[in-house]
Amino acid sequence: MSETTKSTTATLDEKVATAGPDSPPGGKGRSVRPVGLGGGAGGAGGTAIGVGIATIFLSAVVLIPLAAVIWKGASQGPGGFWDAITTPDAWAALKLTVIASLVVALVNLVMGTLIAWVLVRDSFPGKGLLDLLIDLPFALPTIVAGLVLLTLYGTDSPLGVSLAYTRTGVVVALLFVTLPFVVRTVQPVLLELDKDMEQAAASLGAGNWTIFRRIILPNLVPAMLAGTALAFTRAVAEFGSTVLISGNVPFKTQVAAVHIFGQIESDNTAAAAATSTALLVLSLLVLLTIDLMRRWGARRG
Repeated sequence: MSETTKSTTATLDEKVATAGPDSPPGGKGRSVRPVGLGGGAGGAGGTAIGVGIATIFLSAVVLIPLAAVIWKGASQGPGGFWDAITTPDAWAALKLTVIASLVVALVNLVMGTLIAWVLVRDSFPGKGLLDLLIDLPFALPTIVAGLVLLTLYGTDSPLGVSLAYTRTGVVVALLFVTLPFVVRTVQPVLLELDKDMEQAAASLGAGNWTIFRRIILPNLVPAMLAGTALAFTRAVAEFGSTVLISGNVPFKTQVAAVHIFGQIESDNTAAAAATSTALLVLSLLVLLTIDLMRRWGARRG
């Protein structure tokens, strides 16, 4: 090796040693900052552009349409809004929707967590196929799901079980379309759990129930609550899977989404918007409550 090469190598080694392992090459003790969309000195400008694009997109797709629905629903004033959602048929549809959605959310809370546990912690033949089927309600059009359920549980059911035009059929349809929410929110958390803590607790004499209650469950609760809230809000807004199997019988099996569709067909858009606003406010309250519970739990450890 020539003297020049040796000198260059020594100089580079000295710079690396001086800068440290966390410093960028060629700099001494310089901290690494995240780069925005603009990169480098223009990172702040790039971040502003990114925030602007995201805000415009969300406004066009979500905020403006929701604001239009709320404005239409409130166009007749508080009295007209209240009268629209408390008519006998609207109130019956709202009550059925809320009760069925609560039942579905609670069932999914338990069964979705159980299914996620089985998919992560157990090994059995057909596990990959079961994991694939969990996402089927996401990919299947909801009206097709309603047709499938009507074929299986209709008056000519090949299983001998008739749930058509009943409230039980409505609950089954909502369970079908909302099951993946809890499973897919709990599953990643289970995958990331550190099993060393469980093994350490077991080595200290803790039983399976104690390990689950004191170590596993506290880590799963935020994901379980998030999945349950998503399942509830999805059930509140469901239309396609329920419109066929429910039979759309007023005061019996008519859910709120189907009632709204009927109001639009009757050219009563103000009443439809009022009922939609009521569902929107209910969903936002549920999501806000779940978020506050998660924040409270995080503060309490």
